[in-house]
Amino acid sequence: MKPEEIITYCTSNFPDVVLTESWGEKGIFYNPGHVLKRGVYVLTIKEKDGENDKGSLLNRDNVYRVNAGIRKETFIKKFGSIPKRPEAGQIVTMDYDFTALNTIMPHPVYAWMGWVCVINPSPETWEEFEPLIQESYDFAKQKFAKRKV
Repeated sequence: MKPEEIITYCTSNFPDVVLTESWGEKGIFYNPGHVLKRGVYVLTIKEKDGENDKGSLLNRDNVYRVNAGIRKETFIKKFGSIPKRPEAGQIVTMDYDFTALNTIMPHPVYAWMGWVCVINPSPETWEEFEPLIQESYDFAKQKFAKRKV
């Protein structure tokens, strides 16, 4: 899978999403009618390390990470527990190699918020990741409804 294919998948399958590029990443936001300034995150694709997010070593050639925010209940079922928030510039304390390619795992920085990720997913791993993206989309719709009130 390439980042462009993932963007196309999201914009083709999830109504009312918009693509925004900032902070060195591409973000898919749920924002019907552009009611909110940015919308609610569904998914991000990060292609380089950031000041506070270096845990995946994304500065390697042709390496990118797909990130999605799922419900904490689902995160706990999949990974056992929610970690504590790390200090700025640090990664969460969990027993994962956050540099591993093609592995669905907690996000190295935002796992404490229920975010998951995969670096350079193969088509087969992408199929496993799709239900998590669907959940992230559904969760974003729920959060959007609360913010809009």
